[in-house]
Amino acid sequence: MKKISILLVAAVILSSCVSKKKYLELEQQHGETVSELTKTRVEKEDLETKFAVIEARVNQYNSKIQSLNEDVEGLTIENKAKFQVSEDGTVASGASKEKMRETLKNVDAVKLAGAKTLKDSMNLAVQYNLSKAMDTSDLDEDADIAVDINETVVMISIADDMLFNTASYRVGNKADKILKKLADVINSEPSLDVMVEGHTDSRSINTDKIADNWDLSVLRATSVVRKLQNQFKVAPEQLIASGRSSYQPLVENNSSTNRAKNRRTRIILMPNIDKFFAMMEAE
Repeated sequence: MKKISILLVAAVILSSCVSKKKYLELEQQHGETVSELTKTRVEKEDLETKFAVIEARVNQYNSKIQSLNEDVEGLTIENKAKFQVSEDGTVASGASKEKMRETLKNVDAVKLAGAKTLKDSMNLAVQYNLSKAMDTSDLDEDADIAVDINETVVMISIADDMLFNTASYRVGNKADKILKKLADVINSEPSLDVMVEGHTDSRSINTDKIADNWDLSVLRATSVVRKLQNQFKVAPEQLIASGRSSYQPLVENNSSTNRAKNRRTRIILMPNIDKFFAMMEAE
């Protein structure tokens, strides 16, 4: 009996020893697992920190790219607005050139082929737009009006009897139609300077109100200017009144017909090229 008890005690002791060993193994495994988890957490936090730094750099780069894009856009706009001087000395901005190209699409191909320089092209574009604006086909057939274009200057010559009575400088109502058309062009194009130039024939004049042909030519010009300003609301800062007396005749003053040709008012439209293309595009 005593022998059996000893064996049972020994078995219990052996059993206890095995369980403790497994416990120690499990405890070691647990420690290793906790260590791995801690290591993983540290690595995760380290990666998150690095990712935050990378994300901040990406945002910084994107901001720089956006800023550069805005700079490029600004420089493009600025470059278009900058004046450029061509080989022939013509000055124009990049934006003006773009608008000029659009206008030239409507110009006759034969005329366009003759444009050898930027200045030639600009002249053609101005001619096209102002000729279109100053079309006189809807005026009376017997109206004595001539529209000529010399480079970028448009000259409209109106016979004396369309505007004034003989030896008078007061503008008559029959001139309203042509002056209204002219005013519409000027009012639609604030960049235009407009010179109204009076011309007489060679016959001398001297009255209480008119000293001579110089006086008459200037008075006629100022009468037209006042009518454009007061009746048709043209900005006075765009207007210039001048007189040439009888010293620039179209023909010899040797007949009544020729003298009638020389009695005229010439209206000269002088556009600022850059503003012209910016504001008066072809329709």
